[in-house]
Amino acid sequence: MDLHIAASIVPLLGWAVHGGILTRRLACARRDPLTGLHTRAGWTARAEHLIRRHPNAAVLLVDLDHFKTLNDTHGHAAGDAALVATADRLRAWCGHNGTAGRLGGDEFVAVIRDLGTADLDALTAALHRPLPFDGTSLPLAASVGVCPVAELPVPLLTDALAAADAAMYAAKGRTRRGSHTTR
Repeated sequence: MDLHIAASIVPLLGWAVHGGILTRRLACARRDPLTGLHTRAGWTARAEHLIRRHPNAAVLLVDLDHFKTLNDTHGHAAGDAALVATADRLRAWCGHNGTAGRLGGDEFVAVIRDLGTADLDALTAALHRPLPFDGTSLPLAASVGVCPVAELPVPLLTDALAAADAAMYAAKGRTRRGSHTTR
């Protein structure tokens, strides 16, 4: 091989390796290290894309009920297990119909392509299924707020999140009476 060609290839290989490392770091920064779900930044890009392309899309906000009590009673490892289980259940429910993320703490978010094909009762049931942990059964519960994007005057993610947040807090007020999902 010509020395001149080799001298040209070495910097290119260095840049390729550097680019790969940066790409991997960026991908890691867009994933929550505990749950593996998208962080707010990673989820937002996907959610905006789905909302633009799917007029029947819906945004969901999920907040674990009594999470502080669970943490205080059973310890932080149990709290982490509850967060991971919630993420897994939400990811499974979304499937190929949407994408889920973790906003932080015990708050999760999802966007689905078509609310009409989504089984919200199945999501609620999954989020309320007890979690086996360290020889005991941890009670899990969550409040879910839903915003069908078609109901917004302009289909903007910020407005959908605000509406889902209001619906989620309305659901929290009703959880004591047995209703956990609201639009």
